[in-house]
Amino acid sequence: VRTELEPVELEDGAAVPKEFANPTDDTFMVEDAVEAIGFGKFQWKLSVITGLAWANAMEMMILSILAPQLHCEWRLPSWQVALLTSVVFVGMMSSSTLWGNISDQYGRKTGLKISVLWTLYYGILSGFAPVYSWILVLRGLVGFGIGGVPQSVTLYAEFLPMKARAKCILLIEVFWALGTVFEVLLAVLVMPTLGWRWLLILSALPLLLFAGLCFWLPESARYDVLSGNQEKALATLKRIATENGAPMPLGKLVISRQEDRGKMKDLFTPHFRWTTLLLWFIWFSNAFSYYGLVLLTTEFFQAGDVCSISSRRQEVKAKCSLTCEYLTEEDYTDLLWTTLSEFPGVLVTLWIIDRIGRKKTMALSFLVFSFCSLLLFLCVGRNVLTVLLFIARAFISGGFQAAYVYTPEVYPTATRALGLGTCSGMARVGALITPFIAQVMLESSVYLTLVVYSGCCLLAALASCFLPIETKGRGLQESSHKEWGQEMVGRGSHSPG
Repeated sequence: VRTELEPVELEDGAAVPKEFANPTDDTFMVEDAVEAIGFGKFQWKLSVITGLAWANAMEMMILSILAPQLHCEWRLPSWQVALLTSVVFVGMMSSSTLWGNISDQYGRKTGLKISVLWTLYYGILSGFAPVYSWILVLRGLVGFGIGGVPQSVTLYAEFLPMKARAKCILLIEVFWALGTVFEVLLAVLVMPTLGWRWLLILSALPLLLFAGLCFWLPESARYDVLSGNQEKALATLKRIATENGAPMPLGKLVISRQEDRGKMKDLFTPHFRWTTLLLWFIWFSNAFSYYGLVLLTTEFFQAGDVCSISSRRQEVKAKCSLTCEYLTEEDYTDLLWTTLSEFPGVLVTLWIIDRIGRKKTMALSFLVFSFCSLLLFLCVGRNVLTVLLFIARAFISGGFQAAYVYTPEVYPTATRALGLGTCSGMARVGALITPFIAQVMLESSVYLTLVVYSGCCLLAALASCFLPIETKGRGLQESSHKEWGQEMVGRGSHSPG
């Protein structure tokens, strides 16, 4: 048995490119086929369909529009209004790991379809809620469904060739930003005439489109090979090659060693234990800082500058908690502007992620956010405040997007969906905690609040640097029984370590 494979020489003396299957081999892996077929018409269609699922950002953005409306219409106290937001995050936190487990056990397509249809059903149903208790339960069930939508990234990533993967996953994140912008524009048109019930129903449009098109989605070939469905995986690869107009690799498709899929213990094997713990903290910090900044932005804008918040708080304490303030056109404009900062974040991350790597991109995003937070200690005017908040949100959203690129790349196929699901669950823990800092602690001390966010992001930057694996320029790992990167560096040679 040959333990090492030498590079095969062509007739003209040129070495066979190591990124692809050796043409003289009689076998090939899914990774070889995906690289050989390349990016084409199939991936473009897949981008749009999985992007529609990712546009569930509308279901998140609607919280900031629905809360003041129900506060006025149903005369809700402030704690009940806050509970409307919290219950969605509780639903997402409790379901993220479950959807990841389902996707690893029964397939990526299965997990994604069920979670999207679940979100669609309860999203529309919440538009008919007669009383507060009903809408609270229904929005919690919507959050439970949203917890599975990030699995669209798992399915999408497993069909992408190495060179296109980072750019494509980042571009699918644009659908999140487009969803939030569309939600604000929809609210401007619908709220004055048809009201919040129609807004809830119409906000389900992207998911309705996904439900109509999901019959086209194939199951991941990587998942099929791992679960022993060689013929199905081969048929999927042939379909992609036909749609892209590219040739299939010659030979027989190799069946990976079948493994137990979706097992939590596999995230804590010696190879992945440190990576898992660091990623959990990075995802926690991302959501904690991102949603914290969203809440702080409103407070800062209403006060005019950071130094005015304490005095403003003292004046507001005498105000009745049931005072009714509907959202104005100016409020919708502010919402739109703050949302638009997501797009520069995508562009900056897109530009640097393949140049400096995934780990350094995440670290840089956290450092810039932390630096902007510290600059807010100065009593800057409204214009400088707006610029600092805009930059901070652009980079923290960019860090979030880089984490979505890195996480599916670092885990093997058997635990890829579960790894992403648990990380997403940790992010929801951060989102649940952040209102107590951005709203409750802010009443006591503005500067202590800023120190907490800045310090958390500094630690997250360090965590990004200490991640043991850099996935830039690597293929997706098929088997968890091999050393990480053993099957990534090319089948012609093996680099030590």
